[in-house]
Amino acid sequence: MLKCTLTLSFQLFSFFSFPLLIALLIKLDSPGPVFYRGWRVGKDGKLFQIHKFRTMVADAPRRGPVITQGDDPRITGVGRFLRKLKIDEMPQFINVLQGEMSIVGPRPEDPRYVAHYTPQQRRVLTVRPGMASPSFIKYRREEELLGAAGGDLGDTYLTAILPDKLRLDLEYIEQQSFLGDLAILAQAAVSLFTTAGLEQRSRSPERSEGTGAGEQRGRGAEERGR
Repeated sequence: MLKCTLTLSFQLFSFFSFPLLIALLIKLDSPGPVFYRGWRVGKDGKLFQIHKFRTMVADAPRRGPVITQGDDPRITGVGRFLRKLKIDEMPQFINVLQGEMSIVGPRPEDPRYVAHYTPQQRRVLTVRPGMASPSFIKYRREEELLGAAGGDLGDTYLTAILPDKLRLDLEYIEQQSFLGDLAILAQAAVSLFTTAGLEQRSRSPERSEGTGAGEQRGRGAEERGR
């Protein structure tokens, strides 16, 4: 009994101490808040604030565009590590507990990009957004892809990446199942440490002409990490 109690106590300590360690590293690395909060569009078009660990300098919005690429100088040293393993996404469990997100589901998008959705693409808003999805897995290294593509980052995202993300998310909604969600979680975990199945390493994105999400360029300046 004592051994079980000690084991449970250690597990609880490890669970709660890890986020505290991350928070400490963020504060030591650069001045600014521990968390980043940004507006996203949730189920039925309802706005909510997504929670993430801060991975960029505090004044990032004034230093560059809304979209980031792999070598973006605004990303901090600790932030680069957090992004690589997607540890910066951990605070989104808060959104899950608040009922704004689910563990698996289409990734939530910035309102400025949702404004360009076609009626068909807006079907992704009929379900709660999630922390993991097929588009999350495929575009695990999205920032590297954007950097390799060159040109205007907002234009590349809207015309080449976002339409494909929405296609994958719509397919997920059509085929959603409990076992399917388990498979997505497993694939998402594996994708953190491998590049298998990812297209970003081998080629630049192709632009999708005439799609609602790609007709206009996105503008803005806030920290963004998908």
